[in-house]
Amino acid sequence: MDEGTILTWTETERLSFADLLEGLGETDWSVKTLCPEWTVHAMAGHLAQSTRNRLKDTLLGVLKAKGNWDRMNTDQAVAYAARFSPAELVAQIRADAGSPRRSPGAKPIDPLADVLIHGQDIARPLGLVRPMPEQPVIASLEHILVSPFWGARKRCKDVRLIATDAEWTGGAGPDEVRGPLADLLLAVSGRSAGLATLTGPGAARLAR
Repeated sequence: MDEGTILTWTETERLSFADLLEGLGETDWSVKTLCPEWTVHAMAGHLAQSTRNRLKDTLLGVLKAKGNWDRMNTDQAVAYAARFSPAELVAQIRADAGSPRRSPGAKPIDPLADVLIHGQDIARPLGLVRPMPEQPVIASLEHILVSPFWGARKRCKDVRLIATDAEWTGGAGPDEVRGPLADLLLAVSGRSAGLATLTGPGAARLAR
């Protein structure tokens, strides 16, 4: 997949993400997402910040979090979100939707996977249905399964993923798991919310 196509997909998803945020009510911004330590406001801060962070900010954040990348992401998202109103964060996400900037070590497709997953992180706790575009989700799944940064290589060891709403399979192993692309994406990225519709012996392995 060429970088130009990936960036176009990413821009489209970021703009859609901004539309999602813009349609929320005032109280929705304090709701917890599928990432329990992140409210909707913090998640919006993370997406807005992702194209504005400097290398220096990342390095200082990692040091402050004692090398814990997840802790750094959470701390920085919460702190960044606190500086801006919801409307300001939405405006930043729109302004930077086509930006190619990404975290150190990230591949061009990582920001795409990030915004796809975080859109579900927000929509599902709010009871909203957020459609997922087939080709970008498939590309993200295939990347996450082999990336060293998402934890899916261990999580999905010996599991073969089979989509029930598209012509796609991924991974390898004796334990099959079947389900919609969106739920497979959530499950391989560690979201238990994606497990509800999954079937097959591989579902129990993913749940563990």
